[in-house]
Amino acid sequence: MAALRPEGFELPIHQSVIKPQLVFGLPRQLAIVLYTMVLALSFPLSTWYPIPPGLFLHFVLAAAAKKDPGFWDVFRRAFTYRAFYRG
Repeated sequence: MAALRPEGFELPIHQSVIKPQLVFGLPRQLAIVLYTMVLALSFPLSTWYPIPPGLFLHFVLAAAAKKDPGFWDVFRRAFTYRAFYRG
């Protein structure tokens, strides 16, 4: 296999270029949306009720991200598809 590659045409790629950005085990954009919603519901209402569902969602979504780190991109892209496209 190494004989097929010409000398000088290999370039090492750092892992941070190909690995997804995860914040607390969630995709970055999803973590921002989730925690913003939890804080937006808990502070003005002065209650702790939104925090347990937020933590539950965090663990469920972190498990999904552990299985497939790109699940959020696929999920978002699925919403842009239509059931019917005019020809």
